[in-house]
Amino acid sequence: MRKTDIRYQTYLKILEEELLPAMGCTEPIAVAYAAAMARDLLGSMPVRMEVNVSGNILKNVKSVVVPNTGGLRGIQAAAAAGAAVGQAERELEVIAQVTSEQVGEIRTFLERCPIQVGLAATSQIFYIEVLAFGGDGSSSEAAISGFHTNVIRKRKNGQTLLQREEAAERESPCDEKSLLSIEGALEFADTVELDDVRALVQRQIDYNYAIAQEGLWGNYGANIGSVLLKHDGDDVKVRAKAYAAAGSDARMNGCELPVVIVSGSGNQGITASVPVVVYAKELGASEEKMLRAVVLSDLITIHQKSGIGRLSAYCGAISAGCGAGAGIAYLYGGGYEEIAHTVVNALAVVSGVVCDGAKASCAAKIAAAVDAGIQGAMNAGVVAGFPVVDVKVTLYDGSYHEVDSSEMAFKIAGSMAFKEACRKADPTLLEPIMKVSVIVPDEYMGDVIGDLNSRRGQIIQLEARPGAQQIDAYVPLAEMFGYATDLRSRTQGRGQYTMEPSHYVEIPKNIRDKIVETRNKPQA
Repeated sequence: MRKTDIRYQTYLKILEEELLPAMGCTEPIAVAYAAAMARDLLGSMPVRMEVNVSGNILKNVKSVVVPNTGGLRGIQAAAAAGAAVGQAERELEVIAQVTSEQVGEIRTFLERCPIQVGLAATSQIFYIEVLAFGGDGSSSEAAISGFHTNVIRKRKNGQTLLQREEAAERESPCDEKSLLSIEGALEFADTVELDDVRALVQRQIDYNYAIAQEGLWGNYGANIGSVLLKHDGDDVKVRAKAYAAAGSDARMNGCELPVVIVSGSGNQGITASVPVVVYAKELGASEEKMLRAVVLSDLITIHQKSGIGRLSAYCGAISAGCGAGAGIAYLYGGGYEEIAHTVVNALAVVSGVVCDGAKASCAAKIAAAVDAGIQGAMNAGVVAGFPVVDVKVTLYDGSYHEVDSSEMAFKIAGSMAFKEACRKADPTLLEPIMKVSVIVPDEYMGDVIGDLNSRRGQIIQLEARPGAQQIDAYVPLAEMFGYATDLRSRTQGRGQYTMEPSHYVEIPKNIRDKIVETRNKPQA
């Protein structure tokens, strides 16, 4: 994709607007952001506040821990944090720099300032409205709609300072997501000048991998990540799920580390990036390959979410898990066909997962979504979308220790050895070969042998029979379709044949290249 292509600049703009740093669950942080703005507009500390939100905001805020509040949960805690100590100019990092003394200030403010929470009278899926009232009768209002940083209204003492009615209807900061496609995302990931995206994507990798590690080391939520590693082993597939789930557990349960969000969600930002990074490290991928794989994952995640909205009833982690699977397929050398099939396969596994609100259980959904993405990538194969078959493993030597040896230890060793061998094997395509036996009258033998040769058949032997010949041959299965009709035509209905599976052989290079080219070609 050339830089002059309108898609190139659009995709850059999308990434710049989507890959934003944030602390904690983004919906309570957006509430804190609106509260901080309302306080600034008021010009003094409120003595009373009203917070009116859409149903989806209510669902996503009521159960999660607000970071830097000492473990407080819910809308009132988020509003109190923003109003008491928030820095509105930092947007989704509004309460990122709260000191230990200020945590006490938040609790004091929450005790002294009544905060009424209500359901907003709006059809908007994403809507937050904070009203602040001063002791001198003054008032202010700040409203956010459409996405987390989209301020649509500011008022002070009944005077409108900002009003953006049209923007309130938008679900996304970028109106050009219609240009997104899987084909376009792959082309962009392959050709983008890394300096154009390096800072954005590297920040996403650094932030999100760090909180994933913190989630594994600390005690957060349901500890899904550490449970997976303890019970399922240290296989790369398990690690990818565990790290992503641990990152979610940490951010949903008060971890103060920032994350980089995707489609307005920290969980989606973690899911789209961390599994790809885990696989890149396992495969020994270059920094460039890893960055391009994460770019692909982000764009495919955003592409899926753009059609269903940021706060849909459909769990966004599923879209991000599909994106991660696509990124993993890319690391394995997959082209368009493999990546498209990865998305289809992943969605087939976990479609229909409902969002029941932001809470600790999100980590389990993320683990399932990542697992589906990985399954999708593996089922899509590494060459033209075909799975791996006919593997032989030979154990030359080994040892046993009565303490350290276990079934799981040997299983992990075998898995690691297999993956290393696959990376070094230069995989190719095999095709099934059939053993074909044809019985024909003598006068038709030449025509039948010529036809079998044209089908890439290999004649094994000829056996004479009374008035006939039996021709035994190995023929690729792909060449045998329609053979019954052709044989009847060539022998005037007097020929007969049987066939049975025999073995696999490597496809000739010219045919292999044609298959790969055909299957990797984007569909019109």
